[in-house]
Amino acid sequence: MADDEKKFSKKLMGKTVVSKTGKKFGEVGDIVFETRSGELIHVVLANPTTYTQKMELEKDKIGNILIPFSAVIAMGDFLVVAEEDII
Repeated sequence: MADDEKKFSKKLMGKTVVSKTGKKFGEVGDIVFETRSGELIHVVLANPTTYTQKMELEKDKIGNILIPFSAVIAMGDFLVVAEEDII
């Protein structure tokens, strides 16, 4: 992997999370990962939109909405997720 393909987690914090169709979900508040393997598990949403709050998505113990990292399809100015992979 070339250096320009690497993304550091601190650069993802605060990015807007949107679906492929442009629906806004919120912002990246944190990232949950497996400490042994380094596998990325979830994106924790900060400032979830009303649309996102109405969806029955997985939540952590304190009620933060979790987006499976496997649903992420692109990272750039936005974090783009496949909505069909999280429902």
